[in-house]
Amino acid sequence: MKRAEKALKVMDILAELYPRPPIPLDHTDPYTLLVAVMLSAQTTDKKVNEVTPALFEVASTPQAMRELSVATVQDLIKQIGLAPQKAKNLVGLSERICDVYGGAVPRTFEDLESLPGVGHKTASVVMAQAFGVPAFPVDTHIHRLAARWGLSDGHSVEKTERDLKAVFPEDRWNDLHLQIIYFGREYCPARRHDLAACRICGWAASKKRVAEEAVLNAPKKRAPAPKKRAPAAKKAAR
Repeated sequence: MKRAEKALKVMDILAELYPRPPIPLDHTDPYTLLVAVMLSAQTTDKKVNEVTPALFEVASTPQAMRELSVATVQDLIKQIGLAPQKAKNLVGLSERICDVYGGAVPRTFEDLESLPGVGHKTASVVMAQAFGVPAFPVDTHIHRLAARWGLSDGHSVEKTERDLKAVFPEDRWNDLHLQIIYFGREYCPARRHDLAACRICGWAASKKRVAEEAVLNAPKKRAPAPKKRAPAAKKAAR
């Protein structure tokens, strides 16, 4: 099956499962979304949603965040991975938003990526979900599923993004980004997944890929326990 045919079938299945995919990070505006997305790096969305209420109670605007010390922000997000660096970035990006962009989250990829701690993926999420600009942020779920389904070769995140943008229509990118993430979490885990029985992998994954993952997920055989040696006979008393 060609990639374009796969893409159409994938879109139909995902649209059926997730007709209106919600944004998994709790937020109220572009700034709080930007903060939540930045915090989610190497951390689960669930943990971010547990931490941000207390953070946003103290500082839900860049003007309020810039007034906090890095130590205070770090204490508020200490349950999140890489908290020291993320706290420093939160204060830094808030200062830049206030000083350079008049207190409003910038609306271009270039300007967003100029903020401390904001990479291409974070900028893409904000552009797509806060401003409605077509983007295809690639996280770990999307990267591995694109490779599983033969829509990209898994060589790099950048190539996966290019390949998915080429095979899916632009007006579906923003929803598909979320739909693939939800499918990966609910139906298509990284380990111990039966590709042949999966609603998408069952027909999209190549036979070679199915066989490779079956070997990887097969239970490892335990090495036989070494035989115990019989106790040595005691020397006869002289």
